Amino acid sequence: MLPQPLAEIAAGGGRPAADLMEACWRQLVLGAVQGLTEFLPISSTAHLKVVPVWLGWGDPGVSATAVIQLGSIAAVVAYFRSDLRGVIRGVSRAIRQGRWSDPEARLGFAVALGTLPIVIAGMAIKLFWPGYDTSPLRSLTSIAIVSMVMALLLALAEWLGPRVRKLSQVSGGDGLVVGLAQALAIIPGVSRSGSTLTASLLAGWTRSDAARFSFLLGIPAITLAGLVELRELIASPSGDGMLPMLVGVLSAAVVSWIAIDWLLRYLQRHSTWVFVIYRLLFGIVVLAAAARAPR
Repeated sequence: MLPQPLAEIAAGGGRPAADLMEACWRQLVLGAVQGLTEFLPISSTAHLKVVPVWLGWGDPGVSATAVIQLGSIAAVVAYFRSDLRGVIRGVSRAIRQGRWSDPEARLGFAVALGTLPIVIAGMAIKLFWPGYDTSPLRSLTSIAIVSMVMALLLALAEWLGPRVRKLSQVSGGDGLVVGLAQALAIIPGVSRSGSTLTASLLAGWTRSDAARFSFLLGIPAITLAGLVELRELIASPSGDGMLPMLVGVLSAAVVSWIAIDWLLRYLQRHSTWVFVIYRLLFGIVVLAAAARAPR
């Protein structure tokens, strides 16, 4: 009598292993897409919707993509660990001594204040829009149009922004303004990084400091979204299991680190026009594909 695993294979029962490998491969690809697009101003949500659809995998859904974002959070926390330590120290001193004028304390306050709009918007969707996952906002046509509109707004910010302000000058008002722009990222195609970068450039920030604040501001928002969806995904019996999920998170973490490092270096010497052009072309291609799709 064959051992149970060999008996299953001999009987053609090796398919579950193949299914597991396929699920891990898909999560590996989705994690790489997430890591590459989360911090570049090109919309991770849009690409996580479009890429798997084009590959014939279908829409992975809001929950699955939100969990993969935890890999990006791990990367950004590790990358900016010294900045975060400084913020924590600054806020702690401010609470004890009332020194809220310190740059690190002001940065912490700006991040906290800037996180409120997207948290409120996310809670409102969860409570009052149960069909959001399949709403027209997540259609390819909507994603294409939004991507092109945001590309034009980024071009306007690149053209008009004076780029003279530094991160050390941040205030609570800056956090709220950029946070309101971040809240727009609940619409697929907007790009959390793109909307916050656009708002910061319009407010006169340098490109590299605008990107740094965008990364720091995203930590609480993406972490909360990922943890909420992780809880729901684990409770759901229809998931692929923990191993594919871990593969996706690890893939997103590695690629996110590379993307963060590259973007910060890039924006020290270059403009954002390459992203404007990419988003316009991406929107045109997706819109054309949506128009040709059978109805």
